[in-house]
Amino acid sequence: MSFSAEWLALREPYDTRARNPAVMEAVAASVAHLPSVTIVDLACGTGSTLRALAPRITTRQSWRLVDNDLSLLARAGAGSPPRASVATIPIDIGRDLEAALDGPVDLVTTSALLDLVSGEWLERLVVEAAARRIPVYAALTYDGRVELQPAEPLDEKIVSALNAHQRRDKGFGPALGPAAAGAAIEQFERVGYAVTHGAADWEFAPADREIQDETLTGWATAAREQGGMPVADIVGWLSRRRELVRAGASSIRVGHVDVFARPTGTR
Repeated sequence: MSFSAEWLALREPYDTRARNPAVMEAVAASVAHLPSVTIVDLACGTGSTLRALAPRITTRQSWRLVDNDLSLLARAGAGSPPRASVATIPIDIGRDLEAALDGPVDLVTTSALLDLVSGEWLERLVVEAAARRIPVYAALTYDGRVELQPAEPLDEKIVSALNAHQRRDKGFGPALGPAAAGAAIEQFERVGYAVTHGAADWEFAPADREIQDETLTGWATAAREQGGMPVADIVGWLSRRRELVRAGASSIRVGHVDVFARPTGTR
């Protein structure tokens, strides 16, 4: 599954603000003792993880940005930060995850991915990382929590349909959806990793009209595709929520979790 560059650009400031600072500090501290660090970023999109994390790492960095969307990869490699060399690598991680992890790797990163993958794919990631004793930083995993203000009678039904839709196949098999963060924590701990995690919620204020409008439209589309609600109800809900957005009277919180899992002991 791929996303448009326009959507990724729109959400990046909110992603950056949402990232859990304690988790990011743990990631940076884990590689601070290395003279240089090689980082593989899975499903890199346009490179938001690189831009968010690279400034926090003080040592020399070599990034391998992995995605199967050549258009996004072309954008991801532009304007690399100081102290960082960047290579873009076209790989379908649904099929060839192991190839993405070949060679020396000190850290694996990914953002907004785990809720899209299946339990089987997540297990592959955990097993491959554990076999190589590689730490994994997985940020911005949607966990199903949504708060809309002011409340609207159909909010709960729309969010329920959204969360059911999140479990559909996104290209990796039936997706974990809102259960992904919990599953990742459990699986990494099972293989002896120490896990640091924390909330990384999107917060959209009344002035954030464009991201609210795009998000609400996406949720309405998911609810329609999921079925179980009359289309007229979905359209009415979206119209009423858009009116609140236009009036500057809407705020939204969307629950996400950041996870950093590292092998215990000395590598």
